[in-house]
Amino acid sequence: MRCPFCSNEDTQVKDSRPTEDGAAIRRRRLCDKCGSRFTTFERVQLRELIVLKRSGRRAPFDRDKLARSVMIALRKRPIEPDQIEQMISGIVRKLESQGETEVQSETIGDMVMEALAQLDPVGYVRYASVYQDFQETSDFAKFIEEGRKKKRGEVGVD
Repeated sequence: MRCPFCSNEDTQVKDSRPTEDGAAIRRRRLCDKCGSRFTTFERVQLRELIVLKRSGRRAPFDRDKLARSVMIALRKRPIEPDQIEQMISGIVRKLESQGETEVQSETIGDMVMEALAQLDPVGYVRYASVYQDFQETSDFAKFIEEGRKKKRGEVGVD
């Protein structure tokens, strides 16, 4: 593994342990050249996923991009990093186990929305504001009211 600080290719694994959910191996590494320490994660990848964007473009699935978008939605929220990692791992496992190599971006967005709704209501609304492209404050109010109606079982009642 190349050192992210000095690009040296000789690094030593000092400690390996499974993550809390057992979906990855966390490795603490030490660079022989500059002495820096860093962490890597090793995960099972069942298949290469391709994301079909709304524009029709295809792009390789990027777990880090998914993690960044979730982290933005949950910024300054009282959610532990392990909870976020478990949520992301669960979404990736669902995507990989569907048996399809191509996944609609909307499918990923819906899975994130569902997981965030369970994890943190504020993060859920933040993510929705970007995912559903809110344009004004009334979009927030409408979204929150629809969520309340769903909770009360009033879906489709106007």
